[in-house]
Amino acid sequence: MAFLTSLVLAAFAAYVGAWYFNAIEGNFALLLFLATVVTGLYWLAERFYFLPRRERAAARLEDSLTERNARLAEQGIRQVDTADAKASERLLMQPWWLDWTAGLFPVILVVFLLRSFLYEPFKIPSGSMMPTLLTGDLILVNKFTYGLRLPVINTKITDGTPLARGDVVVFRYPPKPSMDYIKRVVGIPGDEVAYLNKKLTINGQPVSKVADADYLDSESMRLLKQYGEDLGGKQHKLLNDEAAPSFVPGASDFPFRENCRYSVEGVVCKVPAGNYFMMGDNRDNSADSRFWGFVPDKNIVGRAFFVWMNFSDLGRIGPFQ
Repeated sequence: MAFLTSLVLAAFAAYVGAWYFNAIEGNFALLLFLATVVTGLYWLAERFYFLPRRERAAARLEDSLTERNARLAEQGIRQVDTADAKASERLLMQPWWLDWTAGLFPVILVVFLLRSFLYEPFKIPSGSMMPTLLTGDLILVNKFTYGLRLPVINTKITDGTPLARGDVVVFRYPPKPSMDYIKRVVGIPGDEVAYLNKKLTINGQPVSKVADADYLDSESMRLLKQYGEDLGGKQHKLLNDEAAPSFVPGASDFPFRENCRYSVEGVVCKVPAGNYFMMGDNRDNSADSRFWGFVPDKNIVGRAFFVWMNFSDLGRIGPFQ
């Protein structure tokens, strides 16, 4: 078993190493699921086979030591080797290969359950959601609000609350589902979303947009126009870059693209059933549904709601809309 466990641990290490050096495209959910299953099997084997076997061996040793000490006592020998007393403890000790498998199972199981069904941490990699979320923000995502989903395959098993306009959502990037994206829900199924000349309209109704103080983008060291927006009753800030064009350059081919009309003014899209239209709060610096299309419900991961750490700015910690 020691040799087999060495091979299993080496396989996990090789997978992580290849992922780290970009030799393969890793899947953390799958890795955590496999780690839970493998360590769980070792835990069951330890509980119902290996530990009872060690306990029986220790009991036999104790019986033999008791019998030997009794014979020595009959001969008047009271002083015995103390090393014999520790032999039983050594027999009961877990070998290293069980320490690194069965011993880790409770911790891995808790992490797996928390991450799969309650909350999952993410790191914001870009500025597409400025000023709501900044590069380097470490956020928490609620995994149960929109319904529980099975890990790895992401199949929904409970209904939960429907997505609403204005929600900040993590989802699997439709062109490449192994990647996670974060954007704001702008359009729900049946909506007609128009973003023309940098003005958002939903079902023919302009979305409230009030000018605010200019925003300094610390990454580009430029001032951007900042506005307050009321989307679905949720108040949040957005940015516009006056130098950026209104039209959408380089929109790709995507499912239901026929639902969208592109012009020099921007884009108008009718959101199909079971899909959502997503946009970043940094409106002119966000690759979103305007470029790569709608997000199907099966791709939804959860609702982002809390910044739990930003090592560059501890003041960022807290909830957001």
